[in-house]
Amino acid sequence: MMVPWQSVPDDTLTQLIEHFVLREGTDYGEQEVSFAQKVDDVRQQLQSGEAVIVYSELHETVDIRRKAALRS
Repeated sequence: MMVPWQSVPDDTLTQLIEHFVLREGTDYGEQEVSFAQKVDDVRQQLQSGEAVIVYSELHETVDIRRKAALRS
């Protein structure tokens, strides 16, 4: 089930994004990108609709996914 990012308290949303960034180990190529910038990038992707928060009732987990990846 998709969870609107606006319905998640700000502190919780920040922790969720930080956990996602740490877990994903996102590769930005040759440029060094700070942790804070990565967190901001994911927050912007959620706000623009490029990424969504997904809750699995079956597994009782929360994840952030690119919207395009959900269609695959």
